[in-house]
Amino acid sequence: MSPRNSLPDRSIRICADRGGTFCDVHAKDYIRLSTTVATNALLERKGRKHALLITKGFKDLLLIGNQSRPRIFDLKIRRPPPLYSAVLEVDERVTLLGYTSDPAAADHAVQFDENGKVIRSYSGPGWDQEEEDYEIVQGLSGEAVKILKKPDESTLRADLQKLYDSGYRSIAVCFVHSYTFSTHELLIGSIAKDVGFEHISLSSQLLPMIKMVPRGVSSTADAYLTPILRQYLDGFFSGFDDQLRIGGVETARVEFMASDGGLLDLDNFSGLKSILSGPAGGVVGYALTSWDEESKTPIIGLDVGGTSTDVSRFDGRYEKVYETTTAGISIQSPQLDINTVAAGGGSCLDFRNGLFTAGPESAGAEPGPACYRKGGPLAVTDANLILGRLIPDYFPKIFGKSEKEPLDIDASKKALEEVAKEINTSFDRQMSLDEVAYGFIKVANETMCRPIRSLTEAKGFATSRHILASFGGAGGQHACEIAQLLGIKTILIHRYSSILSAYGLALADRALERQEPSSAVYSNSTIPQLRERLDSLSKSVKESLERQGFKPNRIILERYLNMRWEGTDTAIMILGGAPRGDDTSEVVEDFEDAFKKEYKHQFGFLLEDKPIVIDDIKVRGIGKTFDTLGPSVFEELKTLSRTAVDSQTSSKKEATYSVYFDKIGRLDDTPIFQLPSLEIGDVIKGPAVILDDTQTIVVIPGAEAVVTSHHLFITLHDA
Repeated sequence: MSPRNSLPDRSIRICADRGGTFCDVHAKDYIRLSTTVATNALLERKGRKHALLITKGFKDLLLIGNQSRPRIFDLKIRRPPPLYSAVLEVDERVTLLGYTSDPAAADHAVQFDENGKVIRSYSGPGWDQEEEDYEIVQGLSGEAVKILKKPDESTLRADLQKLYDSGYRSIAVCFVHSYTFSTHELLIGSIAKDVGFEHISLSSQLLPMIKMVPRGVSSTADAYLTPILRQYLDGFFSGFDDQLRIGGVETARVEFMASDGGLLDLDNFSGLKSILSGPAGGVVGYALTSWDEESKTPIIGLDVGGTSTDVSRFDGRYEKVYETTTAGISIQSPQLDINTVAAGGGSCLDFRNGLFTAGPESAGAEPGPACYRKGGPLAVTDANLILGRLIPDYFPKIFGKSEKEPLDIDASKKALEEVAKEINTSFDRQMSLDEVAYGFIKVANETMCRPIRSLTEAKGFATSRHILASFGGAGGQHACEIAQLLGIKTILIHRYSSILSAYGLALADRALERQEPSSAVYSNSTIPQLRERLDSLSKSVKESLERQGFKPNRIILERYLNMRWEGTDTAIMILGGAPRGDDTSEVVEDFEDAFKKEYKHQFGFLLEDKPIVIDDIKVRGIGKTFDTLGPSVFEELKTLSRTAVDSQTSSKKEATYSVYFDKIGRLDDTPIFQLPSLEIGDVIKGPAVILDDTQTIVVIPGAEAVVTSHHLFITLHDA
């Protein structure tokens, strides 16, 4: 990793991933944070009270939503309440001239000169002589905007003052067509600032994209979450010198992980951009440490934590989504495509209606599983402890009220015996305690496989043709069996896997995006104009990153068009060509070909008779924070000298322990190895347990683990 010249030699680097159960820390020369504060506030509905300002007549728009019914067969559907507490309708209105599917739209459209002055009026269907009585301006997307009603400033000021006097300090603003015409929203923002509002979320500034409902909901989410996030950050900065918050050459840089996997500074970090801040660091960590540019084998990331399991996919590029639903709230903001399921080390185990269940309830960190000595419920961790997959003697003694006691296996057995008694009463045959415990583990493993299949098989990818990169505190205990269920033969477990989210923060790059709306049809006549706009955004992004201290040769630009077939509402963000670095040579940007390939892959057909519409233009700039991590694990394995370790006679064997395995049962002499005591090139054949200070890795029978510089490279063979 190359040094950052802007940082003084005396500084340290701290990367902290604050999760739902534990906080992982990786020490370096700067401070980088990922946090689930905003996520938890959204899930628990503990955000800031705020008001929504919306165009008159659209008061109930966000409440009505998009009419989707995700649980249509439920007998009693409970619609999540809106995030805002009050609505203020603003008497303003603009409209667009023309209509979407006009076959002669170009001939009928309003024409503007270079200064935005109308040089030809609209002449298509619906034209009215009274059009000339209204002011017509050119929107940011190039569309003609007719201003029907301007907001009255004195009325606005009085209404905003009433909200302020009622205790509101945060507002969200969403007007019709504000993605292309933001003047009225900016006026609201200016007046609200004068009145004294502490946080103002303008939909046109957060993400100027078409579709009013997700844009409006996103602005309310930002107004709901950002004040809570800022409060948390204020508490963080209060423990340091004031200069840290201000920043500068003589102080350490403070950066935050955004939901899209890039780092942001304090000014650009917000609640809307931090929904997936926590798990994003782990995606960056496994992607950069596991990817092999030569083989290009796609990777599935499996992050098994205390409360949930996060799953993602990497095939050389981060997979992103631009509209997601979290806790019933549809949010329009770029995020890594991470699927989460409520199954982790703290997931509660129960027997309900004749079925073994693992989750979604969680024991959390307090009181934690039964073995934590605080009266907690039976959890996945207890089952692993009973099966010998966690070894108390090698676990930190931080439990009980004194927080100085070891794990309590007797408490785990007592809790499981109560459930086992109920299970055996329901079944004809008697199940041993090991069989019951492993039954729960199998259910938990299947639950963790579900989101993996959604990211692979449901999208046309063969799951078996992937590598499984396992991380998280509980990942090593489940990785081999999950890979076995999915038909995956190769598993990578990094030496820092239990704190890989924090390590990923240390590897992440600074990211900056600029985006504008568009209404252009993609054709030979519009391509030069689109490239001109892309060039303008590229220049803005590059200059901004240079001001943040990045040299031109450390800046990479990615140029996107958000494309869809005319008459459809499904747009796909398309990268036109290879990312651009300091090399100014021409890069071929065939957006049309890339769009058709992606559309065919996702939907299986093309609409060749329809033109392609551009909804948005975006440039993403990446400020590289390091040059290379060195050869990949696959390159290392090509020349690695391997040495088989005899589990019976080797002095590297730490001890033996009784561990339960599927189809074999309990093996009382399962070898235990300390990872730091193993040498690069050592080969451990399962069954075995490999552990260090932060993780326990179970190598099942038929598996073979090779120790490399940075990973355990596990291959599954038939047992």
